[in-house]
Amino acid sequence: MFYPLPIYIGLRYVRSRSRGFFVSFISWISMAGICVGVAALIVVISVMNGLEGELRSRLLSAASHATVSAEPELMTSWQELAVALRARSKVVGVAPYLELQGMIGRGDELRAATVRGIDPKLEPQVSDISQRMLRGTLADLQPGTQYIVLGVGLAYALDARIGDEITVLVPTADTSQQAIAGIGVRPRIQSFIVSGIFEVGAQEHDNVLALVHLRDAADLAGVAEVPGGLRIKFDDIFSAPAQARELRRELGPGYRVSDWSIEHASYFRAIRIEKTMMTLILMLIVAVAAFNIVAALVMVVNEKRTDIAILRTIGMTPPAIVGVFVAQGLVIGWLGALLGLALGLTLALNVGVIVPFLEDLFGMHVFDPTVFVISEVPSDVQWPQVAGITITALALTVLATIYPALRGAATEPAEALRYE
Repeated sequence: MFYPLPIYIGLRYVRSRSRGFFVSFISWISMAGICVGVAALIVVISVMNGLEGELRSRLLSAASHATVSAEPELMTSWQELAVALRARSKVVGVAPYLELQGMIGRGDELRAATVRGIDPKLEPQVSDISQRMLRGTLADLQPGTQYIVLGVGLAYALDARIGDEITVLVPTADTSQQAIAGIGVRPRIQSFIVSGIFEVGAQEHDNVLALVHLRDAADLAGVAEVPGGLRIKFDDIFSAPAQARELRRELGPGYRVSDWSIEHASYFRAIRIEKTMMTLILMLIVAVAAFNIVAALVMVVNEKRTDIAILRTIGMTPPAIVGVFVAQGLVIGWLGALLGLALGLTLALNVGVIVPFLEDLFGMHVFDPTVFVISEVPSDVQWPQVAGITITALALTVLATIYPALRGAATEPAEALRYE
């Protein structure tokens, strides 16, 4: 025998074979339910973390961590601003850009598009789109050549290939007498030659984005060769929101500073909502298993009324009786939670091996490569989340033991022994 005595007795009750089959069955089901719930939570959250990271990397392969934009009169000295930004410790790249909204057409096809003017020499500093080129290179975008690089979805919609001529139309402000009469805008149309096609893997870029040289974009818009803003890349993507806020304070009200968490807020907000809902739904599995612990302990208390009465008679206090059944419930719940932790981590860390095996075994694809750009199931195990899931499961099992333990401690010895 060892002390404290309530833990010793609680462990003896766990190992006891005198309990009815139904009570033991409920106890094992409770342990299995907690194990499955914790494991499922860890795996699902890890996969959703991986999908979020994959989406982020694809979106930012053609976008930037942050942007600084302003009116043309402020951007005339953009070189000095770029030098000042590059001097910041956390900035690893700065590049100018000019973004235009318009239409791109070829033959009878006409598609809405975002035409972005870039400097091909500086673009690799802020994005890896040069690594996403299917055909051609960004170096082909030379000023005056009227070359254009299309996203793969946009090229497919226009049935455009390398060397094809396409028409780009953008609206510009009209200051003529017609504008005073209320027309307000005048379209500017130029022809471009397709020199390259890229694929990012995000429809927001592949289906609408077209790249031209910065000078060609300025000519198309009918403005001086002044960029609309600067694109910035930081050494840590997650520091971008804080860095953007700091830049906003330093640059003053004339400049507009944005970052990826603002520009793509809807996508990541949707993912966060999905993760939250999946966590709540799967946590119900653990909650149901915890209710099973309550049921099992209540039946144990009813079965052990005589034992409780004897223990109370020889001097064991009500708090000690509470400790007996808390210890018994914690062994069931915590063992299930720890087994679920081990199982969940094993599955989450080996998703890249397990999923292909199951796909080969059943002859199916989780992500069909002919439909989805992502062909593998990503997984990103974040240890704070794993710790939070495990601690929550342990806390639920502790709460599940309180009522049966208090009920056991409330047993009156004389009443329990009266008919024995």
